[in-house]
Amino acid sequence: MEDRFIDIEMALAVLQKNFDELNSVVVEQSKQIAHLQKLNRYILDNMDKDVVKPLSEETPPPHY
Repeated sequence: MEDRFIDIEMALAVLQKNFDELNSVVVEQSKQIAHLQKLNRYILDNMDKDVVKPLSEETPPPHY
């Protein structure tokens, strides 16, 4: 009976270690997602809407 408890405790320790590792990955990914969302918002907020001119306003390249 005692051997079964030891086996269960060992299995639980392995599961706890795996859980802790997965949790740290999730936390890191959450930080990365938040950072990427901030960057995306910054780019969208600072993007010049008039970057591309209509074709009629574009100057032809110098080789024309």
